[in-house]
Amino acid sequence: MSDTELTSSPHSRLSLAILSVLGLLLIAAFAALGTWQLKRLSWKVDLIARVEERVHAAPVPVPPRNDWLNVNAARDEYRRVALQGRFLNDKETLVYAATERGAGYWVVTPLAAADGTTVLVNRGFVPTERREAATRREGQIEGEAKVTGLMRMDEPNGSLLQSNRPGENRWYSRDVGGIAAARGLSEVAPYFVDADASPNRRGLPVGGLTRVVFPNNHLVYAVTWYGLAAMTVGMLVILWRSVRRSVPARRDGRAGQDINSRS
Repeated sequence: MSDTELTSSPHSRLSLAILSVLGLLLIAAFAALGTWQLKRLSWKVDLIARVEERVHAAPVPVPPRNDWLNVNAARDEYRRVALQGRFLNDKETLVYAATERGAGYWVVTPLAAADGTTVLVNRGFVPTERREAATRREGQIEGEAKVTGLMRMDEPNGSLLQSNRPGENRWYSRDVGGIAAARGLSEVAPYFVDADASPNRRGLPVGGLTRVVFPNNHLVYAVTWYGLAAMTVGMLVILWRSVRRSVPARRDGRAGQDINSRS
């Protein structure tokens, strides 16, 4: 359709109006998404700062039983904590892990405290060939033990790729409730603790492999959305200018026809 045709009939003018409205709606939507990403950027920067502060702070006691209902990721995730008790080595659970050391397993062992509560402790990583407890007896701690590490939130239902299979003793996430039920544990805290890198003088597992990484691409996303809004503005401006230029041309054409008809 030519520029002249675009404004020469009611139907064409309606099409122009519809295109304009759709363009304006797209501009508003792209701008809103860009603004939302900027807000997400501010939130992410604040989150990273808070987590960095927690990770490097002096360890504090884990939340007691009367505070378990208040445990949440915003307040407690990656908080550096200290706890002590007795490891229940016969109830350890192996959770599949892919780490900088390769594929293997996290050794998640219940730590029974003196007050009757239990906290699941991810003691660290073992390679696949050392998954059997019999191959690393020297690394199992007997008697009273002290643990320092990072507080983590429950990971129910498995990973993104695999669901936990308690009946087959196959675990792909540190599912506190599922592991507690499978091992017959009670009074278990609704969180677990990743042990730090304190050397295990008795061998495996290797602690301190927690990756504290937060992807932060919100600025890129914001620029992309604002860029799309700007492109849509440009397209509308080009459309409207072409229509404006066509109007005088159409009038001149009609005037010429009138003169010829009089002649």
